[in-house]
Amino acid sequence: MDWDKLRIFHAVADAGSLTHAGDKLNLSQSAVSRQIRALEESLDATLFHRHARGLILTEQGELLFDATSAMSKRLDAAAARIRDSEEEVFGVLRVTTTFGFGTLWLAPRLPKLYEQYPDLNIDLMLEERVLDLPMREADVAIRMKEPSQADLVRKRLMTVQMMLYATQEYIETHGGMLENLEDIKNHRLICQTPAAPQVGASASMVGHLMTYNPRSLLTVNNYFGVLQGVLHNLGIGVLPDYVTQDFPHLVPVLSDIETADVPVYLAYPEELRQSQRVAAFRDFVQDEIIAQRKQLKQMGKL
Repeated sequence: MDWDKLRIFHAVADAGSLTHAGDKLNLSQSAVSRQIRALEESLDATLFHRHARGLILTEQGELLFDATSAMSKRLDAAAARIRDSEEEVFGVLRVTTTFGFGTLWLAPRLPKLYEQYPDLNIDLMLEERVLDLPMREADVAIRMKEPSQADLVRKRLMTVQMMLYATQEYIETHGGMLENLEDIKNHRLICQTPAAPQVGASASMVGHLMTYNPRSLLTVNNYFGVLQGVLHNLGIGVLPDYVTQDFPHLVPVLSDIETADVPVYLAYPEELRQSQRVAAFRDFVQDEIIAQRKQLKQMGKL
């Protein structure tokens, strides 16, 4: 197959429009259309259903698009590795992690990374779904369990625990500090939606708390929403303990009630082992974790 025609097909399939693909490729719509027709003739297959609202891939088109998508990701990875300099850190680094960790821990620290590497561009993908690193859906992942995919370099960063938190204002206006779990019946519990993807330790903790019949319930599909509910004095929230550094005014509630340690791993494909961008990001995250532990020790929380 003609590589140039495949490149044009991929752009059309991605855009869903001959016009939009032409704009991206700096080609006229008629030139794009001719290349697509020629590719269809060479394959003796129809790749698109054409209608007034745009183009839809046929079954054969979907198969070819899957192949060109994989090719595109591999080519991007090869180009990134070629561009990686021994001394400079630049280019795009695609980082995936959970919505909670990405919004509450990672994003607030990124200014330091950009100060150090102003030519580095982070594409932060917040997904509860585990992206396929070997297939280059992302370059680096930070996950709350050890990755099971093969051909990955993995580094255990730290452990987190799920605990109960509230504001001092909430505690003072709702009868003072809880003495035992039975007291939860007089409070509103804020937690992740049970159906939302989350670590098993958190789901087990919420299930246990529910047996004590909280007076009211607010469920959110991510920890950022849970935190906002707690900060606005809506109730007692189930949150990861790493929020205590950036929100020191949160008060632990029933501090002896916590989950088992949840491991946090950083992983990336073996083929990116020599990447300067990956190394810079990995070292930055590790340095931030060390700094966090030092600060928490000074605060008497470790």
